[in-house]
Amino acid sequence: MAEPGNAHLLDTQLLLWLAITPSRLPAELSASLSDRRNPYAFSVASLWEVAIKTSLGKPGFQVDATQLRSGLLQQGLQEISIEADHCLAVQHLPWIHRDPFDRLLVAQARQCGLTLLTADRTLESYGPEVRWVGS
Repeated sequence: MAEPGNAHLLDTQLLLWLAITPSRLPAELSASLSDRRNPYAFSVASLWEVAIKTSLGKPGFQVDATQLRSGLLQQGLQEISIEADHCLAVQHLPWIHRDPFDRLLVAQARQCGLTLLTADRTLESYGPEVRWVGS
């Protein structure tokens, strides 16, 4: 899946699968995550999204964002902060996708030179810095 040294940003859905139901991850991604030569990252935007969904009391969605963050860091994923440049880059994205968190992840991938790995096929339309990994 990933060539050693290529950095990848995981979308929120993939992070949740990794943390809660790793069996849902595509086998190729799961194997690649085990290879410490492949750097993987998560965005603070994903933690923010999880915190909002949990606070809204969405049925079937109770994820402690603090525990999620701790677990991702323990697994060796790098944390990407939200920078002003990431937010400003969102204004230049075409309206392929309406979700503000996904749009920020795309902008962060572009700004940071990462490949966004996603479970959302629609995001692929943003170009080569986004790759659908399917399940």
